[in-house]
Amino acid sequence: MNEVWTIAELSEGGLKAVSFELLGRGRALADKLGVDLVSVALGADAGDDVLSELIERGADKVIFIEAPRLADFVCETWSKEIAFLVRERKPQIVLAAATTSGRTLMPHLAVSLHAGLTADCTELDIEVGTGNLLQTRPAIGGNIMATIKTPDHRPQMATVRPKSSRPLERDACRKGIIERLSLDPLFAERRVRVLGMEKDVAGFENLEEAQVVVSGGRGLKKAENFRLVRELAEALGGAVGGSREAVDRGWISYPHQVGLSGKTISPKLYICAGVSGAIQHLAGIKTAGTIVSINADPEAPIHKLADFALVGDLFEVLPRLTSRLQARLQVRLKARQAGRDDIKGGCR
Repeated sequence: MNEVWTIAELSEGGLKAVSFELLGRGRALADKLGVDLVSVALGADAGDDVLSELIERGADKVIFIEAPRLADFVCETWSKEIAFLVRERKPQIVLAAATTSGRTLMPHLAVSLHAGLTADCTELDIEVGTGNLLQTRPAIGGNIMATIKTPDHRPQMATVRPKSSRPLERDACRKGIIERLSLDPLFAERRVRVLGMEKDVAGFENLEEAQVVVSGGRGLKKAENFRLVRELAEALGGAVGGSREAVDRGWISYPHQVGLSGKTISPKLYICAGVSGAIQHLAGIKTAGTIVSINADPEAPIHKLADFALVGDLFEVLPRLTSRLQARLQVRLKARQAGRDDIKGGCR
């Protein structure tokens, strides 16, 4: 048992960003154990230029299992193939992202291997002296953080919450091995056939992928006041989030909840108004690029994490901020239109 494995995810011929986040986690664990880090990917096709980025992002080796029927994710097929490789090569740790496919694959794989599994981890570490994987995840609705270990069974398995850490910087000088394997036909699940994929986007805001998120909390006082948050988010071209308190009060729906018991996000810009900054909320935004807090309480915990802390009445700050942004947008639109008119005039 001399390797740490991460399961990479491919989409439309490219690697999903969560694959690189996992490598950052795996690299830290592999270094502590003094072992190699291996990234395992399955798909119909991927060039060396795509797979080599996994090495440049931290892997020592890439195992790519390829077959036309691996173009679509079918849990049973993936699980049987990976289980075979695990039994053959005996990694001590296997990590996957807590995405739709990761949450489906890993429980099936854990049962096949008679191994333990900790889901939706936000922190991972190695226990000194034993080499056990310490797997930390929110529990009891995000009110506590539980650290779990599986000392008696191998491999140790966990899914990791997306956006809970940043990927390592790409290093084009890193060298590694790319090993290509063919899918064993015996492992192909014949009872399942993917007919097509359809994305349901109606009324949905993907907080985890949004570059700008504006959130509201208890300080908004009532549901109707969430329009202030929505107007600012719209002016910035961003998504709307909310604290657990706001969701519990029914002011905004659960898919918008930011924090350990909701979505862990990493936007370039995160603005929160009326959010005090409970521990579970702060843990859900710690990898955000720039954090702006708006709260009347100068002692609010959110201010300590924020890059810019505005101490003031959100009912005054938000409308003024939105108004300024909307005015700037109008100026840009007029300038753009004037430019088009000049071009038309020149053509005449």
